[in-house]
Amino acid sequence: MQQTTLTLTLLSERYTLHQLPPDTPIAPHWLSGGQLLSLTVTDDELSLLLPESVVIDSPRQEGPWRAFKVVGPLDFALVGIMARLSTTLANAGISLFALSTFDTDYLLVKADRCGDAASALRQSGHQVDLA
Repeated sequence: MQQTTLTLTLLSERYTLHQLPPDTPIAPHWLSGGQLLSLTVTDDELSLLLPESVVIDSPRQEGPWRAFKVVGPLDFALVGIMARLSTTLANAGISLFALSTFDTDYLLVKADRCGDAASALRQSGHQVDLA
């Protein structure tokens, strides 16, 4: 597993995760602005992670979430980044929602556990910059 110190930045926005049927048409306003948004479509669902300020009518939603961005870009040859971070949070009793992009990883935790997550990550040797 990769043992280097990682730097994580807490994004300033709060997020909501929405679940919709997989054939839901994508509304253009969902994809506007924000520090982070994610749209994932599978045979079973359409999942959207949107800033809390973007309100949509979805049958299921979960939030508010806060996002820690791993400062990157991260090389694809690195091994164990997400495992190390998620293990740290799991050991602290903090659930997470994880996202990865081409350049980096994001850890989302429930907003009310954000401070606990930052403390656990710091205690495990990582630098955490708060917004």
